Amino acid sequence: MKSVSSNIELKRLTGIKAADLIHSGMTVGIGTGSTVAFFIEELGRRMKQGLEIKATATSYQSRILCQQAGIPLVDASFLDKLDIAVDGADEIDPGLNAIKGGGAAHTMEKVIASMADRFILIADETKLVPRLLTSFPLPVEVMPGALSLARKRIAALGGEANIRMAVRKDGPVISENGNFILDISFGSIPDDLKELDLLLKDIPGLVETGLFLGMAEMAIIGCKNEVRTIYPAI
Repeated sequence: MKSVSSNIELKRLTGIKAADLIHSGMTVGIGTGSTVAFFIEELGRRMKQGLEIKATATSYQSRILCQQAGIPLVDASFLDKLDIAVDGADEIDPGLNAIKGGGAAHTMEKVIASMADRFILIADETKLVPRLLTSFPLPVEVMPGALSLARKRIAALGGEANIRMAVRKDGPVISENGNFILDISFGSIPDDLKELDLLLKDIPGLVETGLFLGMAEMAIIGCKNEVRTIYPAI
């Protein structure tokens, strides 16, 4: 079993490798999560050595880390294009389709990823799965007023939607958009995830799903003995 310290080192090396893709003059989309934190740290170090970039971030957590690292930020609402976006994932399949949303920021993460000319996933090898929804439920963001409707419609699609509860506060997790996060488990994995994504987003009040399908150009994966770059399986 991998130790916690070795897993942290894998994430650090993965973040450093991802920083090699960033060059002066770029506008960079920066995701959320523990591996991304090392990416931000490395970008800050390189900026002190002369790298010149600006960035937009997907969450308060990442914005705070960028500010601490000295990375100048642009509000995403003033952008419609990015040179590159780098983000983590909760699951990644061989086609580099991903599930995101463990940090409850997947709506903005999908906006940022969609703006980017290149979308890059970074993670350690534990996030690689043969098929999505293997070990991680599907997060969706739902407006509070649509909670009961969304759960009923999700049940009709074969899913069990559990509202995500906060750990260090009473009550549910609230996204930065002021919404609830539902984590959906399926008794059997749906065959067509693209169709599932469309059906879920057709539910009134359901803002966005954590399915990132056909979006990533490549993934940088920290493995036991190396950091690997992988591309979508054909």
